Amino acid sequence: MTASTDHPRYDLVGVGIGPFNLSLAALADGAPGLSTLFLDARPAFSWHPGLLLEGTVLQVPFLADLVTMADPTSRWSYLNYLRAHDRMFPFFFSERFHIPRREYDHYCRWVAQSLPSCRFDARVTELRWEESEQAFALVHRSAEGAEQLVYARQVVLGVGTTPQLPAPLRQFLTEEHRGRVLHSADYGHHRAALAQAEDVTVIGAGQSGAEVVLDLVRQQDGEGSGGPYVRWLARTPAFAPMEYSKLGLEHFTPDYIHYFRALPEERREELVAQQWQLYKGVSAETLADIHDELYERTIGGGAPRAGLHPGVELLTAEREGRGYLLTCRHRQQDSEFTVRTDAVVSASGYAARRPDFLDGLAELVDWDERGRYRVDGEYRVALDARVVGNLYVQNAEMHTHGVGAPDLTLGAWRAATILNSAADRVVLPVPERAAWTTFGAPDPGVRAVPTARDGAEEQTGSHP
Repeated sequence: MTASTDHPRYDLVGVGIGPFNLSLAALADGAPGLSTLFLDARPAFSWHPGLLLEGTVLQVPFLADLVTMADPTSRWSYLNYLRAHDRMFPFFFSERFHIPRREYDHYCRWVAQSLPSCRFDARVTELRWEESEQAFALVHRSAEGAEQLVYARQVVLGVGTTPQLPAPLRQFLTEEHRGRVLHSADYGHHRAALAQAEDVTVIGAGQSGAEVVLDLVRQQDGEGSGGPYVRWLARTPAFAPMEYSKLGLEHFTPDYIHYFRALPEERREELVAQQWQLYKGVSAETLADIHDELYERTIGGGAPRAGLHPGVELLTAEREGRGYLLTCRHRQQDSEFTVRTDAVVSASGYAARRPDFLDGLAELVDWDERGRYRVDGEYRVALDARVVGNLYVQNAEMHTHGVGAPDLTLGAWRAATILNSAADRVVLPVPERAAWTTFGAPDPGVRAVPTARDGAEEQTGSHP
């Protein structure tokens, strides 16, 4: 390695600049006495570029931006972004609570390009603990091959998750099948070619799958012959809307995280599987749009060129000519059937990954029985006692913190929690109570309410 002879030292280094580490970078900006650096291998910020389809919106309100839920006075808020881009009046008149996904991406790009702590084209290749320095050593490399070593007292992993294909489809992850068997994360890059196919199968009942189905149906022409036949398969028993009731959304609060963390591991695993509508459901608006598009295409006696099949799992997949033969099973009927298709778009979700650069530290991490991080209430990863620095993780802790881990709603709160822990002081106060719901058994005789702040009279009764 031809590392620089100058080895900068930072209080906090973040690896990966997605929305969650970008939130941390924005909240840490200007924090007194705290030096930070955030590294990403990509040339610039990019958020799900293959799914930035026209008309798609963020599934959380704009207040769940990078900073507002922790620090609404921050200059890196979405509202200040609108002001900086002279869009405040148009936004006001549009009366949007859920903003276009493309605008959220542009907002994040604006923040990432403006923060001096964010450095792109910097791929971390090694992370280790150096006893002699009492610090983490990180080596990062530019696209040109130049390497630099930096030291950090604390490190935050925000490397994100990776697209996951069902096992029967993984054999087609080769150049030969590129654009014909793909994850929904790449849909936008192959959209035009897929629109020319005769038959496209979409797998997965979440928001991404629904958006792909809707986009493909919209590309069918009014005569009912152009565009692909669209088949939608999903394991879930129904194409169900995401839980979006006001009390249901309280699962995305610190209160629920505290409750979930205190449960036995076996119960936590059961709950995450049962709560799929909290994080895998589809917005009611998207489901309604799909229904309306199909309705329009049947006016005058036309047949819909789409098939919607819930309760179906993919068993096997094989090549058949230039297409694919899928063997499926209807779970409730316990019956098998096959379909032939020209292309498959799998909206089968994402999974946390262990980055290769962590190999130098892996023996010092206290992995759980399934090879996952053990994460405490402040998002610290359990490490060997010889390591006196802290390693934090973002969006790899659903098994310990619940369904809010990948959700943008809690992003700023989690980032502020990590920031306070890393600074060893309260940089930004965070609420400990934010829900009306008491998720566990109530304490007899106690009527718990959110703590009164700023001199407000403390409430002792129940909420109205």
